[in-house]
Amino acid sequence: MSIYNGDIHYTLYPHIVKVEGVCGGEAIIEGTRIAVWHIVGYYYRAGMSVEEILADWDYLTPAQVFSALAYYHDNRDEIDRARRENSYEYWLEHYAHAVA
Repeated sequence: MSIYNGDIHYTLYPHIVKVEGVCGGEAIIEGTRIAVWHIVGYYYRAGMSVEEILADWDYLTPAQVFSALAYYHDNRDEIDRARRENSYEYWLEHYAHAVA
């Protein structure tokens, strides 16, 4: 059974799934549209603590956030690629000319 009208692909990490048609099929926190790369960006790039992330997304649990961070550490290449491909700089380089 799928709650997203798509196929859910479970990972080895609790709370982390991939759903066709949600966030481009990237790893997300189950039951949300929050990609693992979002959590990683806030934690490592913006320097937010887990507590600050939880305050911003008060419907997340500590277990979900820590599972996203664990997923990142075991799948760095995948998540770093997703972060790059979803960055403003990447959009400017690959797509901005099509808008102008």
